[in-house]
Amino acid sequence: MATESGTDAAESKVLIVITGGTICMQPSEHGLVPAAGFLKSGLAPRPAFNDGSYPEPLEIITDDNATRKAVQSLRTPISKYARRVRYSVLEFEHLLDSSSVDASGWDQIARVIERNYDLYDGFVVLHGTDSLAYTSSALSFMLQNLGKPVILTGSQAPMMMLQSDAQDNLLGALVIAGHFAIPEVCLFFNFKLFRGNRATKVSTDEFEAFASPNMAPLAAVSSSRTHVRWDMVDRQDSSLAFSVQCNLDTAPVACLRVFPGMKPAMVDLFLRTEGLRGLILETFGSGNIPGGQTDSALTQVLADAVKRGIVIVNVSQCLSGSVSPLYAPAMFLGRVGVVFGQDMTTEAALTKLAYLLALPGATPEGVAGRMAVPVRGELTERTRTFFEHP
Repeated sequence: MATESGTDAAESKVLIVITGGTICMQPSEHGLVPAAGFLKSGLAPRPAFNDGSYPEPLEIITDDNATRKAVQSLRTPISKYARRVRYSVLEFEHLLDSSSVDASGWDQIARVIERNYDLYDGFVVLHGTDSLAYTSSALSFMLQNLGKPVILTGSQAPMMMLQSDAQDNLLGALVIAGHFAIPEVCLFFNFKLFRGNRATKVSTDEFEAFASPNMAPLAAVSSSRTHVRWDMVDRQDSSLAFSVQCNLDTAPVACLRVFPGMKPAMVDLFLRTEGLRGLILETFGSGNIPGGQTDSALTQVLADAVKRGIVIVNVSQCLSGSVSPLYAPAMFLGRVGVVFGQDMTTEAALTKLAYLLALPGATPEGVAGRMAVPVRGELTERTRTFFEHP
């Protein structure tokens, strides 16, 4: 983080990666549509994002041939921490619809960060909210030995609308990325910074659209300062070089939510889908399924799938809490080889499973073993069921 000559404050450089989403949309006669030129139309006119100094352009690397391009940069006013954030924008040529984002979109974002990793102190990714928790979870596994903040955010209403959460969300993410060395993939929304693989979307229209039910926020923004929980920040091995594990593929994995009266034959048909290698099983309560005895038809269907090499991970349908062998149905699932996903969100479990299956030399046994232990702080590891007095 450098000091810019001619200013009296330290300066950080942050790259804002615009993938699409509501935040950068504009009204049209056909409703809200993606709009290019967000820096000029959405950021430059706003004093919180532009101190009026119009500094020299910054470089971005645009492709795998290390092609460099000079782009306009802006600078924020000086913060309470005596620092400015100087930033530039890299806008995807084809903006993504977050409801259609898949592993190729995650690769695209990860590659942008990889190419520009040495040029910037932090990264902010603008993304639609529909699949924001999936993307932040996926990137948390893909970005290996991360040593800089990567913060995803979006909004429930466009920046150009009068009543919007866009400015607060983007400014909060930008300030944290430029001021605090939190080397994680995070999700910032409504003044709270969540670990990316712990967040989930909880509302379609409230500004408090995301929550982290099983882990407190890493940071919260108030009127006076940003309160960071440094004791909770997860730091990867800084002695290893930053790298990206791409080629995740969610096609061989699936999610299945159990329900009362679920037919074992239907589950068996689902588990025999060609190419299926992993299943996230969303169960009742602390990990239970209908008729969950050892000799039940549904338990046997799951046991047979595990024997065929399909990794099955048990996560709870509940918003908070963990799966555990507290009740007999869950215990029987564990005995036939179903992995306890502890307190992982569905988004984290799905993307972690896709990540582990994409690693070279992955085996069902090895993947199953790693699904039960934390890789990027995505679960709270528990070795046994425990009870405590209130």
